[in-house]
Formats: sequence, C-alpha cells, structure tokens
Amino acid sequence: MMSKAKVATKESTVITDPPIARKLFESTSWSWLWLIGRLYIGYTWLEAGFGKIGNPAWVTTGEALKAFWTRAVDIPAAPSSPPIAFDWYRTFIQALLDGGHYTWFAKVVVAAEIWVGALLILGAFVGIAAAAGAFLNWNFMMAGSASVNPLMFVITIFLILAWKTAGWWGIDRWLLPLMGTPWRPGRLFEKEEAPESA
Repeated sequence: MMSKAKVATKESTVITDPPIARKLFESTSWSWLWLIGRLYIGYTWLEAGFGKIGNPAWVTTGEALKAFWTRAVDIPAAPSSPPIAFDWYRTFIQALLDGGHYTWFAKVVVAAEIWVGALLILGAFVGIAAAAGAFLNWNFMMAGSASVNPLMFVITIFLILAWKTAGWWGIDRWLLPLMGTPWRPGRLFEKEEAPESA
C-alpha cells in the first residue's frame, strides 16, 4: 500500500496595482490624457530636431554639440556648483570631446529628437519612444541643462508606465496587437499549428 505524501508547493504572491494605477495605465478610457502628453512631448522633440537639422553646426561639423559639451565640462570659479555634478559623467563627456566624437554624435542627437518626436505624435511604439526621450532628457540634465527637460522627463516616465494604452489614439492601437511583446508575440508572429495527420 502506497502512502500519500504531502507535497509542499510554493505559491507565488501577486501584488496588484492600486485601482487608480490600473485605471490610468491599463484602461483605454484615460488614453485621451496620454494623447495630450504624447503630443506635447512629441512636438517639443520634433521642433528641437527640426531646429537643428538646418544648422550646419549640428549636422555637418558638430560644433554646436562641441560647444555644449565644453560648457558642461568647464569647472567654474566656484567649484561648489559645477555644470556637471558627477565626476564620472564629466569624465565621460570629456572623453567624447577629446576623441572628437561630437562630429557624429551631433547627428545622432538630431535624428533621435526627430524620431522620438515623430513616433510619439503618431502614437507608434510609445513606450520605447518615451524611454528614448527620457534618456535624452536625462543626458541633457546630467550635462547641466535644466530648461524644460525635468518636466519632459516626468511626462515621459508616465508615458512609459502607460505604454499599453498611451498609443490607443494612435498607431499602437493596431501595432501592439499585431507585433506583440517579447514575452507574448502578436498576431504577426503567431505560429500556425500544423494539421493533425490521420
């Protein structure tokens, strides 16, 4: 006679989001709010990118970025308030300056600003575009340029959190179900089941 052994199983604990977070970030009823944020951030990036695209100091020589980086790494007379607060970031920017990387990096900045702006306005890959925009904002802030970057950074963080519904009034409404996510492929990548043979 076999005895029944009690098998202990580990149950995973799932902590749910608060109702307000589920409404804001998972419900399409709040997509209008994300549309406003997307359009503001998208227009701001697009305007910045197009403002640079006709400027040879950005797209040809990179001298505009060189000047920005030079101001950022320059330690003022009062060392208590340098433009770049973190030495490791100053060292990184100084290495880019010393290597002359501003010539190609300026083109990357312009292209990134235009692509982020266009994707956000169109509502395509909103989470990825917002993350790229937040990374741009973070770098500008790290280099000592506040301007509108802190506000844009906060809005893009919210757009990242709302990635599932932020593009509902845009291309993501169709793109996300079609493409899917890395953890759950969409209709485009679903494998067709082979018919069973008799």
